[in-house]
Amino acid sequence: MPEPVNIHIIEGDVFFAHEVTINFTPTQFTFDFKCITPRTDPRTKGGVSFLLKHNVVMTDLWHTKQILNVLSSVLKRYEEEFGAIKKPKQIEAAEKKQKTMIAQKGEKTETPTYLG
Repeated sequence: MPEPVNIHIIEGDVFFAHEVTINFTPTQFTFDFKCITPRTDPRTKGGVSFLLKHNVVMTDLWHTKQILNVLSSVLKRYEEEFGAIKKPKQIEAAEKKQKTMIAQKGEKTETPTYLG
């Protein structure tokens, strides 16, 4: 009879990801999930500070492809049950405002989007 195996699980902190950056090398993908929260401190004068938490997940190429397949399948089932997922109007308004501000300054930069 095989010996029992003990597994010790260390769970990470759960947080809402406002942004994700995905990069790759020839052998792996790196997902950097970020949570950005503005902070105010009455002791400091002026300026805005932010708290940035992030969790990095690295996967090999095959597992990354499997993540894509599972995510596509789950999104398809979600949209079949609840309808198409659309960009929130608040994000569209914020992007439009930023694009207008950039045009007024005469800059040639592209308006960033949130999570693609």
